[in-house]
Amino acid sequence: METELEEGERIDCIGFGDLRLIQKPEDFCYGVDAVLLSHFAATEGEQENNRRSKVKRAIDLGSGTGIVPLILSHKTDIDKIFGLEIQKESFQRALRNIKINGLEKRIEILHGDVSDVEKVINKDFIGTFDLVTTNPPYILNNGAIKNEKMAKMLARHETSGLLDDFIRVAALLLKTRGDFYMIHRPSRLIDICVSCRANKLEPKGIRLISSREGEIPNILLLHCVKNGNPELKFMKNLNIYEGKEYSKEIKEIYER
Repeated sequence: METELEEGERIDCIGFGDLRLIQKPEDFCYGVDAVLLSHFAATEGEQENNRRSKVKRAIDLGSGTGIVPLILSHKTDIDKIFGLEIQKESFQRALRNIKINGLEKRIEILHGDVSDVEKVINKDFIGTFDLVTTNPPYILNNGAIKNEKMAKMLARHETSGLLDDFIRVAALLLKTRGDFYMIHRPSRLIDICVSCRANKLEPKGIRLISSREGEIPNILLLHCVKNGNPELKFMKNLNIYEGKEYSKEIKEIYER
């Protein structure tokens, strides 16, 4: 299905089947973080008594233009995938992305602030999700220089929803034994784990990600289980590049 592009927009093939994505580079374009998070959520539980096959409902908090729900629709058989996005332009672009890919029956995007999610979601949603993902803003509101472009600033800085808000809402929406997947910075690991445990999301698995082998990790993937038993496992580190090209594992992620 074709759509008219607005000024500054483009359509990209994202490398997962025939999926396409409308983006506006001046505002924000998705990066490898979204790909890593989607793949982690889609595959991390495959060996756990086939738990992934039981996932019927998922939601992505801070969905931007819908990239994580789109990739999850390709990598899983999840019946219904929701996304929540605060920025109006990104929300509207996400709606168009769902439409051009013909996924209106599987994916639904909601418009609202994660910090005030009770006003956005149907009350019947509480405690009904099997899986929650999020790629929240990495930078503290008082940390680093803010990007003057509002869309990029909201995506990178905790100007609206805080880290605690994303974790609290994930716990609110998940069923008991539901899975929570987050991508963030290693520098926030203590804050993340403290908040997760306070919200009864027990950290179960961490995977550290480096740009190249031998470099200090600059990204982490975290898996938590709501009301899970304490036991944290560190997974094999992942390198994004080998030289100037994507690593073998990153290439395989795009092929799955």
